[in-house]
Amino acid sequence: MSSKINGHVSPQPCPHLLDFRSRNGPKPFRALHDCIRVKPPGGCAAIRREPSEVPRCGTCEESSRSRLYACVACAAVFCHAPLLHSHASDHALSIPGHEIAVDVDRAELFCCARGDQVYDRDFDAAVVLAQTVNATATTSTSGSTAMQCSVAGSQPENLRKRRRVDYRPWEPDSGEHISRGNQSIPLLDATNASLVSSTQQPWGLRGLNNLGNTCFMNSILQALLHTPPLRNYFLGDRHNRYYCQQKNGAINGTKNSRLCLACDMDAIFSAVFSGDRTPYSPAKFLYSWWQHAAILASYEQQDAHEFFISMLEGIHEKVEKDKRKSQSPAGGGDCCIAHRVFSGILRSDVMCMVCGFTSTTYDPCVDISLDLEPNQGGSGKSSSAKSLNSCNVEADCMHPNQNGGISTLNGCLERFTRAEKLGSDQKFFCQKCQVRQESLKQMSIRKLPLVSCFHVKRFEHSSIRKMSRKVDRFLQFPFSLDMAPYLSSSILRSRFGNRIFPFDGDEQDASNDLSTEFELFAVVTHSGRLDAGHYVTYLRLSNQWYKCDDAWITQVNESIVRAAQGYMMFYVQKVLYYKESENQGTS
Repeated sequence: MSSKINGHVSPQPCPHLLDFRSRNGPKPFRALHDCIRVKPPGGCAAIRREPSEVPRCGTCEESSRSRLYACVACAAVFCHAPLLHSHASDHALSIPGHEIAVDVDRAELFCCARGDQVYDRDFDAAVVLAQTVNATATTSTSGSTAMQCSVAGSQPENLRKRRRVDYRPWEPDSGEHISRGNQSIPLLDATNASLVSSTQQPWGLRGLNNLGNTCFMNSILQALLHTPPLRNYFLGDRHNRYYCQQKNGAINGTKNSRLCLACDMDAIFSAVFSGDRTPYSPAKFLYSWWQHAAILASYEQQDAHEFFISMLEGIHEKVEKDKRKSQSPAGGGDCCIAHRVFSGILRSDVMCMVCGFTSTTYDPCVDISLDLEPNQGGSGKSSSAKSLNSCNVEADCMHPNQNGGISTLNGCLERFTRAEKLGSDQKFFCQKCQVRQESLKQMSIRKLPLVSCFHVKRFEHSSIRKMSRKVDRFLQFPFSLDMAPYLSSSILRSRFGNRIFPFDGDEQDASNDLSTEFELFAVVTHSGRLDAGHYVTYLRLSNQWYKCDDAWITQVNESIVRAAQGYMMFYVQKVLYYKESENQGTS
């Protein structure tokens, strides 16, 4: 039965672990305490009867399988490979009472019957105690004394709840004021601008270590770290992770609570903009994202676009729960920083071809997914007749000659906002005719976000041919983009002229509130095949382009970026784009 602690419902404990504890007394893992070995570099705990022992599976005698587990009931070692055959599960199912095992390389308990890790406070206390003793380099006498204290019921020091230090913003004292004035100068001062630009890379440009097929995460994080509104939000201490943890300590202190992605983003921003140039490992953020998107928790390559959407949803979900703001309308984009930066509103008009009745719907979006233009010489308008016949472009995308030709981002946007005739199997129910009629559908942008993200559909999946492949056609994208032709006000004006002015009440506000001119600042590229590729990000900082390839940062020419195979393009409104190099170049 689940229990409620501080208002949080904890999941039901493993029944096999409860049964094992009930049959083996109050200290069921006492025999394992002497087998805990701590490796000196890093202090990682493992289970070995002898320090030089090489464990092998008792069935296949393999020592290099994905995981090896030792049964806590009989000490037999078996392998466990989730995608292959699991000898540990066979052993657990064949002998009752042998379901609980321990990972010999990680010293973590595992239920072989359920195929999941389990938690036991006493066993984890023994592991932490062994790591603490090894870290402090105590003698064997002090180590045995600490073990006796653990048996007596007391907890090691690092298991006790530590008092949190209240967050206080830093304010320099008189001495620091003098030191700062004598030994530091503004980064954009005209006297040192050339020195700063020539001796080091732009502030906040730092490589990210690949943690095992995590280039998809690194590429998106690099783009987000240098998204001007997002960067200003976190560096302006608008989401302080220490304050957030203190405020939600009663909830986040439980073992089963979901972590805060916004707090982990704040930690990454602090690390990247700390001035340290050594590559940073976002392991904490990866673990938190795994907690949010459990279905994607693996070391396999993931899609960068899916990660981008999942990450924004994770930040939105956490802030939504904290603020309890359910009154925000769909598409309002005011509930969290993720939606305030990336959220826009799309307008969809479906018009009856018999009576002209139009049904209009509005949908929020954080990005726009674009189909590449058909291979017609790169002109979006040259394929207008073909696109009006069907809204399904699968036949075009799966054509063998699809990879040849050139597409443009403007052409893809024109194709996205072009009226198209829906097929006979997609007839629209007209409220005026009261029957299903053939119809025209047209998309447009009602509200522009601060940052526009365009996702190019390069991965095609055909249900008819039962095949998937990548579209490698070259895409031309401008460094400056005017979104005015794709707004709802412009689309409706070109369709109806001035006969419908004013619009349906608020269609002209999209061009009045914010600028329609955007500047490119990040490009995420994908190279290689569909099943084995690599993601790289190009960043535009101080009017210079930098290639972020995991831990490696190199400066590249503009021509390299234009020739790259764009997968995701990030544009920021021109009024928010800071061209530092223009100020530095005026001398």
